[in-house]
Amino acid sequence: MKSNHYVKDIMTKDVITLKLTDSLYHAEMLFKENSIRHIPVLEHNKLVGMLSLSDLKRLGFLDAYSKVPVEDTPLYDMLSVEDIMIKNLTTVDEDDSIFDTCKVLIQKQFHALPVTKKGQLRGIVTTTDLLKYFARYSL
Repeated sequence: MKSNHYVKDIMTKDVITLKLTDSLYHAEMLFKENSIRHIPVLEHNKLVGMLSLSDLKRLGFLDAYSKVPVEDTPLYDMLSVEDIMIKNLTTVDEDDSIFDTCKVLIQKQFHALPVTKKGQLRGIVTTTDLLKYFARYSL
């Protein structure tokens, strides 16, 4: 296995993002249309949070198997992306090693981390990205 690979080598670079002002309906639509489970939240191009599909599932109305967004969810009207997103983020730098990134995911029990460079969002790395990497280089 290569020891000189970095997060930037495996991260998703074209990241779908949300704004604080986006509705939960919009967030659900992005999750379903793009078959993703984590979306960074930006305010004035600054990373301020992360919303996961699990966060929406906890509200109890999301049908994870349907591609159609929930039509009428009172909680969606009462809450915002900002209300349910994770605010105190752990991030990794794009130049961090894959090994160090694995340690963070294991210690924090996360499934995704925003990837930054000098405070700017550069991508996202998920456990799926890491599994693909290990499957490719473990043979």
